[in-house]
Amino acid sequence: MSTSELLPITGPRATWSLLWREIRQQRGLSLLAAAVVTLGSAAGLVAPWALGVLVNDVSADDAHGSAIVRVVVLIAGAALLSGVLTALGVTLIARVGETVLARIREQVLDRVLHLPAPVLDKIRTGDLLSRVGDDVASVAAALTEVGPALLSATLTIVLTAVGMFALDWRLGLAGLLALPMYLLALRWYLPRSAPFYRKERLAMGERSEAIITSLRGSATVRAYQLEETQLERISDRSATARDLSLNVFKLFSFFSSRINHAEFVGLTSILVAGFFLVRADAVTIGATTAAALYFHRLFNPIGALLMQFDEVQTAAAGMARLAGVLTLEPAVEPPAGPAPADASVDLVGIGHSYDGPLVVDGVSLRLEPGERVALVGASGAGKTTLAAIAAGVLMPTAGTVLLGGVDIRALGETRTQQQVALLSQEVHVFSGALLDDVRLAKASATVEEVEAALELVGALAWVRALPEGLDSQVGENAHQLTRAQAQQVALARLVLADPAVAVLDEATAEAGSAGARELERASAAATEGRTTLVVAHRLTQAQQADRIVVLDRGRVVESGTHDELLAVGGRYSQLWHSWTGTGTAREGANR
Repeated sequence: MSTSELLPITGPRATWSLLWREIRQQRGLSLLAAAVVTLGSAAGLVAPWALGVLVNDVSADDAHGSAIVRVVVLIAGAALLSGVLTALGVTLIARVGETVLARIREQVLDRVLHLPAPVLDKIRTGDLLSRVGDDVASVAAALTEVGPALLSATLTIVLTAVGMFALDWRLGLAGLLALPMYLLALRWYLPRSAPFYRKERLAMGERSEAIITSLRGSATVRAYQLEETQLERISDRSATARDLSLNVFKLFSFFSSRINHAEFVGLTSILVAGFFLVRADAVTIGATTAAALYFHRLFNPIGALLMQFDEVQTAAAGMARLAGVLTLEPAVEPPAGPAPADASVDLVGIGHSYDGPLVVDGVSLRLEPGERVALVGASGAGKTTLAAIAAGVLMPTAGTVLLGGVDIRALGETRTQQQVALLSQEVHVFSGALLDDVRLAKASATVEEVEAALELVGALAWVRALPEGLDSQVGENAHQLTRAQAQQVALARLVLADPAVAVLDEATAEAGSAGARELERASAAATEGRTTLVVAHRLTQAQQADRIVVLDRGRVVESGTHDELLAVGGRYSQLWHSWTGTGTAREGANR
């Protein structure tokens, strides 16, 4: 999947195959729901038949008070039974639909979370969010609202058609004259509308992408005064989605008028045929009346069946997009092999590019067990890319990463993550109790272990100061942690996870000057005794490292301790004196 591609979309066969497979998982409940709805639709046939009988009695002068009362009671009882059964059936179908949708949504999220990191990095956030948001909503509406209506309408149509033929086959054939018009309306509508629905879902994803990227990069947008440009981009995407929706509505309006023509033809055919059949004494007036009422009774279910194609096609497009996510191949774990011999990390001939020039070129680097190595360099030097490769999050396009002498490709993603932890400046605080948030790294951790981890990173004091301590609710719509506090929580997770190797990618960059020193002490405490690779945003972090590696344009240009590199007067010396404001590199080297 290239950078410019959206997530895949499946065809109709694969989409319906997924839906049918999940419905079969609820076989008992599905059959019960279908049976209840069938009985409810059958009960609805009683009223037209009873009225037809009454018409016959009246025309034959056989009607009397008790007969009329019986018909009224029969119709009322059938209506009540039909209503109860229909309500129960709709409830059962909604339960099946919600269960099916929940399972599919869980599968989609599970697949996304288990995608290989390179694939996950290329996924457009807006496209993914529109699938688990807008598409899930449209499918939910179809399964819980449209689905029951369609099933009830289909059963009503079938049973009513059977009832019409039971009255008289000629009246049934007269009603069928409307069928070709219905089919022609569908044949005209479906090929024209389906492409619009697919484009509409894509346009909604593009709109979400434009909004999300603008919000996430709001600081950059304001800094470069790009507000108008971004608003125009969002407006353009929104206008595209709006125009597609209007085009669909126009098509649907023409489709509705064709349906009305079909209804007129069907009812007129039954009345005309009934007139001539009654004159010939071939059928009774009551049978003709019942047939006309039966066909009139079909207006709503046929209209529901055909008019719901709007929602059905929207849901089908959404379902195809959800099913498309499931076609992505998850990361495959290799068979069990030898475990790492120690906590050393070897980067051998590493090269990497993002569909362009190399951002890391021929880097070879060894981290000894327990060694703390700092990566420094200007922006764009390749530090973050090299850190991601060392952590096993990103597979290099060239070279090998060895963990304790074992290729991480042979270890697989799961076992690599058990040995290596990557902590970046983008830390997420999950909504819920703070205790649960820290326990994400180790679900079995006791309260004492969590407190010890927080104490180690200097966070226990402010945690205890919260109204409910560890049980305090944090995240959205709850207590908001500062950036420094969020990083301390992340470092506490690192302590609980207890990996042999830690990679810190500018993990203190977002703290600001006030919290940077505290976070530096916290990160040093959390990584004590671990093999650690630090992408140093602040050179004071590099100063504390056992060794400093300087990257420039993807290559290692210097390596040594802080004092050694200052004495050389090279690239690191320039960066240091620029950082501290103590003069030129040459002046610093001569002091």
